[in-house]
Amino acid sequence: MRRYETTFIIDPEVTTEGRLPVFERLKDLIGQFKGTLLAVDEWGSRKLAYEVKKKTRGYYVRLDYCGNGDLVNEIERFFRIDDRVLKFMTVQLATDADPQQLLEEMAKAEAARQAPAAGAEETAPAAAEAGETAPEPVATRSED
Repeated sequence: MRRYETTFIIDPEVTTEGRLPVFERLKDLIGQFKGTLLAVDEWGSRKLAYEVKKKTRGYYVRLDYCGNGDLVNEIERFFRIDDRVLKFMTVQLATDADPQQLLEEMAKAEAARQAPAAGAEETAPAAAEAGETAPEPVATRSED
């Protein structure tokens, strides 16, 4: 299986309820073509570099998935037909990817990222109980 990343821009005037059918259709397509959805990153509304269909803003979304060429063709066909999608781009990240291994690696990375945050939350109350105070921030002046 190959690993792909598709970034697409949805019309910013489409509401959250209007975007949900797009996401559901994409999940259905990935399931129909025996692909695996690894991640969906919604970046939100951002300014476009240039006008697209007379719009200056767009709602950015990134899909990370594994599948074959037929899946990519069908996703891009869906984007061409749907008026809510302004632009899209698909990039092949790897030619031979194991979806289960990628999901495990992503879960481990997420757990590792969450662990330091949880550790910092636990040490702050312990330090306060011990009477320790955090060092004061040092103000610096920049010379103009």
